[in-house]
Amino acid sequence: MQEIDLIINGGKALLIDSENTCLDRASVAINAGDIIAVGHTENIAKQYHAKKNIIAKDSLIMPGFVNCHTHAAMTCFRGIADDLELMDWLNNYIFPAEARNVNKELAYWGSLLAATEMIKSGTTTFCDMYIFEDETARAAKTAGMRCLIGEVLFDFPSPNFKTPEEGLAYTRALIEKWEDDPLINIIVEPHALYTCSPALLIEAKKLADNYNVSLGFHLLENAAEKKQLEEKFGKSAVSFLKDIGYLNERMLAFHCVCLSEEDMRLFADHGCKTGHNPASNMKLASGVAPVPDMLKAGITVGLGTDGCASNNNLDMIKEMSTAAKLHKVARLDPTVMDARTVVRMATIEGAKALCMEKTIGSLEEGKKADIIIIGLNEPHLTPLYNEYSHLVYAMSGADVDTVLINGKIVMENRKLLTINEEEVMQKVREIAVKVKQSLRK
Repeated sequence: MQEIDLIINGGKALLIDSENTCLDRASVAINAGDIIAVGHTENIAKQYHAKKNIIAKDSLIMPGFVNCHTHAAMTCFRGIADDLELMDWLNNYIFPAEARNVNKELAYWGSLLAATEMIKSGTTTFCDMYIFEDETARAAKTAGMRCLIGEVLFDFPSPNFKTPEEGLAYTRALIEKWEDDPLINIIVEPHALYTCSPALLIEAKKLADNYNVSLGFHLLENAAEKKQLEEKFGKSAVSFLKDIGYLNERMLAFHCVCLSEEDMRLFADHGCKTGHNPASNMKLASGVAPVPDMLKAGITVGLGTDGCASNNNLDMIKEMSTAAKLHKVARLDPTVMDARTVVRMATIEGAKALCMEKTIGSLEEGKKADIIIIGLNEPHLTPLYNEYSHLVYAMSGADVDTVLINGKIVMENRKLLTINEEEVMQKVREIAVKVKQSLRK
């Protein structure tokens, strides 16, 4: 009998594998951060003896959620500018608030608060775009979270750099600093086609290619942006991206509300990925992304919350529910975006969007042990006929009991083990006082 680090015992397991396997009385064997076996409890017990056992009776065991797009440190701006149109919200409120307030302290504590919120609602990996991203990396490392992060690149100065060249140099330094880290991964992230010149976009692509990392940016978030870009380039935004060599399997475009049929064909042909952010798109009245059509075209679509200034939470279970219901009512078709499809978007398809599907996103031998345990013995989860249905239509982030990332327990029975929750909230409250004062200027 092999001695290993940990066994999760006796729950119902959603593997999120290619067969969508669901096992009763399942156990997951974990050693050195990896899943080494998944099977029925009696079979695992015959093969392995663990230093620690987690009893998961009356619980659902599944891979952690993958948040494909957020701005973690914007937890510090939660609720400062609601009920506004996208460009008004961005240019007249968010950019000025960032210019006056964002520094290393805000980036670290805001990101740590985001990690707290994400872990407590079952997210184990997040893809982030913001400012002072080395601080976000440091916060993720403290929390024990897996991430794919990138410094936002603009033509104009940010609180972290004065020129695009400095932003690119900072990104290069991030790539080299975190190259061999087991949790921290780097993505090159120009903000958007309307905030980055073609020259900056091309240099960002060169940087991503040189290091073989992903390239992420906001794209076609609403109709006004689509019109603006067509006037700017004299062609569609996606045609422009094709012309400058952007379209490939390492490209991740966030939002994509206004993709045309031709855009989707180009995305599918080149293996481009998208990150869908339904709650943010609804709140900013940006429109409804054609996700059912993207999926039909064969495009990989992950799910993300966007930042707390436009959502205003980081709960991926809420985001799954929003995604499923939004497209049903938009299409007047209750069969689109079924629960299983949406759960896969929040797990394995999200992992594919981040080019991490060989490492995370499902409970399979050889993958990293990024696992969540959800308690099922609750009135609002009784009775249970379909696990996928409950995840999308009945559960909330507060139902997540235990979270493991890279084989390490970061939350057990709702108690965070890597983060001082009270300290983090107090630090962000202090930052919020300064933010509120700056808004009066």
